[in-house]
Amino acid sequence: MQNLADLRKIYARDSLAEEDVHQDPMKQFEVWFEQASQAQCPEPHAMTLATVNGDGLPSVRTVLLKGIIDQQFVFYTNYLSQKGKSIAINPNVALLFFWHELERQVRIEGTCVKLSPELSDVYYHSRPIESRIGAWASPQSDVVENRHYLESLENDYRSQFGDHPPRPPHWGGYCVVPQRIEFWQGRPSRLHDRINFTQVNQFWKIERLAP
Repeated sequence: MQNLADLRKIYARDSLAEEDVHQDPMKQFEVWFEQASQAQCPEPHAMTLATVNGDGLPSVRTVLLKGIIDQQFVFYTNYLSQKGKSIAINPNVALLFFWHELERQVRIEGTCVKLSPELSDVYYHSRPIESRIGAWASPQSDVVENRHYLESLENDYRSQFGDHPPRPPHWGGYCVVPQRIEFWQGRPSRLHDRINFTQVNQFWKIERLAP
């Protein structure tokens, strides 16, 4: 294995100053997200989701942002998955977007609540039929014997529902209500720009953080 200490990158693509950011962090996020999409960053809507379970143990995985509703970050999953069970116990979560091509990160901390059943229905029925059947067939995060077991469940549910499966009661959306949003721009000498927004009494307080 190569010496990991030798893996270094010079960050010098852009900068971020307090006077350059939008006073509303959600507007600033939209600007950066659009720039990440235009820069053809792979899956710019991919975000790392961190949760904490009932034993205080953290867990992290990548999910996909599927929209912003009322200034809240929306994703969908199985409510009975590991993350779903953790959220039910402790709704405090963190999100991370990393756009390598732009040398940028966005860090978000907030609380997670379920999306309304009506909105979950709308999104579920917009998905490809394979994904809709898969939501029924996968006992997400549970131990299964082998892949054949999953494929058997998939075939069973397809036979049961055909091309018109209803949304499973254990599957739907979550909204992350942000309380803190940090915009990170890589800079030379590791003196990165970090502009932090914290919600205080329904207003956003803007501060620069040391790198």
